Parts: sequence; structure tokens; C-alpha cells
Amino acid sequence: MSTLNELTATQAASGLAAGDFSAEQLMRDCLGRVTEREDDVRAWAYIDPDHALQQARAADTHRANGGDLGPLHGLPVGIKDIIDTADMPTENGSPIYQGRQPSLDATCVAALRAAGAIIMGKTVTTELANINSSKTRNPHDLEYSPGGSSAGSGAGVADFHMPLALGTQTGGSVIRPASFNGVYGLKPTLGLIPRGGVLLQSHTLDTLGVYGRTIEDLALITDSLSIHDPRDPQSHAGNRASLRAAYRTKPAAPPRFAFLKTPAWEQADSGAQEAITDVARRLGASCQEADLPAPFDRVIDLHAAIFAGENAHYYGGHLDERPELLSEKLRARLQANKDTPARDYVEALTKRETIHDDFETLLERYDAVLCLPAAGPAPHGFETTGSAIFNGLWTYLGVPCISLPRLTVDGMPLGVQLVGKRGEEGKLLRTARWLDSFLASEAG
Repeated sequence: MSTLNELTATQAASGLAAGDFSAEQLMRDCLGRVTEREDDVRAWAYIDPDHALQQARAADTHRANGGDLGPLHGLPVGIKDIIDTADMPTENGSPIYQGRQPSLDATCVAALRAAGAIIMGKTVTTELANINSSKTRNPHDLEYSPGGSSAGSGAGVADFHMPLALGTQTGGSVIRPASFNGVYGLKPTLGLIPRGGVLLQSHTLDTLGVYGRTIEDLALITDSLSIHDPRDPQSHAGNRASLRAAYRTKPAAPPRFAFLKTPAWEQADSGAQEAITDVARRLGASCQEADLPAPFDRVIDLHAAIFAGENAHYYGGHLDERPELLSEKLRARLQANKDTPARDYVEALTKRETIHDDFETLLERYDAVLCLPAAGPAPHGFETTGSAIFNGLWTYLGVPCISLPRLTVDGMPLGVQLVGKRGEEGKLLRTARWLDSFLASEAG
């Protein structure tokens, strides 16, 4: 079997453009890997090989006929199964939506198709993108969790089923699976990628993100996804600079990093604490441990209040009308969420910008925050998808985060998380490129 499926998205795009191989050949290798590994990894909620190959052949015919080619032409992409697709079911990981077939693509899916991408299939999500574990397994060790809720997207990219995938994050559902599965993951600024046609559980927090095998892969796909959608009130209007161009621009000087342990530090495994502290130590004078003012100490609880209040609003009807179709874990969470005091929810909303202003002030002196992406490596077993305690605070602030697969703890992957200012994904990716190269050279 050929191994085109092991190419990065950037390499595959170059090979397709040069005519080194066809979109059909690339898709066949990806599908071959799915056939080989899906019974173990279980990354897919829906995949139709014939339909995937049909799309690939159509892409090749379009190229042969001299059609306009987008930057993602012929690249297979996995789509988390809470994102609508007009030609595939979208069941939201729940029997409540079994057999649901949207009539329209989500805005982000339409953008991918316009850029030439091939929608390979729907990747596994946890139940309603929430707390309960899914069927997906971690490809590094099948006895470990892949994280959630974007389980299939993270595991599928890690296991070479496809080069790119979409996920979503309300707490830590992009960054944590990236860390656990040892791939690159980007949760951009809230509103950079529009959410039309995506299952919402929190309009204040829900953010679309991407997975790839290099930082440039993340830039490549995000450039095609960062479009304005007037139907999404969080969607940013105005021009967007090319993230790929920003990624390729070298920093004028080595970046400066603020090492934040965050209020969750005591909940991290000792191995994870030691691993990220060692990264900060190796960076020397370019990395300084920092703190934020006292309100930041409450950021985890503030995120929880918004999540609980809005999650109860969006999913409360399921609890009232079809509780038998919800897992016990999700029923318990929704019942608890319904009791969130309105004053806690409002306080969380009103304090967000104040805390964000303090965060931006910190980043006037640094290029990015360095911190843990998770409390440790992937949990053993499937009772939990892992804690989002190191992610929810950044989702609450709406700032961009990236996870770099550069650490190992107890034989399993652990990422390095960098956090930047809202709207400064270009600077964040450029800084991440420098750190990624530094850590790679340090590793030998």
C-alpha cells in the first residue's frame, strides 16, 4: 500500500499541484488506512468510500479540464459530526438525532468545498459534543482516551486517516484532543470561523477549530475557513490577513514567552508540571513566569457559569422531553446546569472583558503565553475524556490557542500550549513556528 495518507496537508497540496499524484490516489491511500485501522481507532461516525472516491475523481476531472483550483483542491478533510453536511448525515453523537440529514452545508463546510477540499466523512463526537466518552480510541494506545469532544477528528489525523479535520471547542474540545493524540491543533479567536450550521451549546463560547500535522497545515485550512457570515453574531467582519503568509514570516527577534501556571496548576499531574516547567527552563531568559491580577483566579468558575447557563438553555429541552435518550452523565450535568443562578451567569459575562483587558496588557510585554494544554496525558480507560481545566479559561476569554505535539509523559503525547491576543493568529502561528523548531532541535 502507498503512503500518500502520511503526507502533511501542505505536502499533499504541493504534490497535487505538481501532478505528482491525483486526488483519487491520495483518497485511496487515506481509505486504505481507514480500512486497516478503523475497527481499532473508531474515528468515524459516517464514511462512504464510494462517495469519497467520487468526489476525488471529480476534483481530478476539474483539474484536467483547466478549472480554477482552490488552495485545498483535492485534500481530504474530516468533519466533526455536529457540523452540517448536505450529502452526509449529521447526528450530533446522539440517538436524539439519529438519521438526521441536513439539507444545507454548514457555512464552514461550504467554504471548504469552495476551496477545493473533499469532505471525506463525519468524525466521531461525544454525545452532543459534551461530557460522555465516545467510541473512539487513542491511536497511540487503544486503552487510552482520545479526549473529547472532537475525538474522531484528533484521532483520525493522528492515525493518518486524513491530513486535516474540523473540531469545536466550548471548554477544551480542540486543544485537549490535539494534546492527547499528538497532533497540531488550533482554536482560533471566537468568531474567526463562522458557526452557521453547527450545533450550538453555548453561543458565548463555542469556537470552531482545526487539526493538522504541521503548523502550516493549520494556517492553510484556516485561511479558507476565516470568512464572514452575517448569520453568526460572533463572526468578525472586515479583511483577514493570510495566516500562511504570517507563518512564513520569521520573527525579527526570538519571541518572548510568559509562563503561566494558571489557577489550575495544582490539578495537573506531576509529570505534566515537570514537562512544561522544563520547556520554560530551556527557553532561558526569553521565558519568564508571570501572573495576572486577582480576578484571573476566578476565571475557571466564570467559564463554568456561562457554560452551565447557556448549555441548559440549548439542551434543556432534551432533558425535559426525551431524557431516556440522554446518557446518565449528560442528564446529571444538564440537571445541575438548570440550577445555575442568573446572577452568576451575568457576573461571568460582565467580568470577561475586564479580565481580558488584563490579559492583553500582559501580552504587551510578551509574544505569547506558554502553558499546559491539559492536566496530563490522555487518561487510561474511558470513564472520562479528561479535564478541560487548562482550556476553558482561554475559551472564556475568546483568545486563540495552539497545541504543539512536543512532549511525552508516561509514554503518551502531551502538547505545549501557546495563547495569544484576540485576532492575532498570524503572530501566534509565527511564534509557534519558532518554538516548534526550537523544541525539535532540542530533541535532537
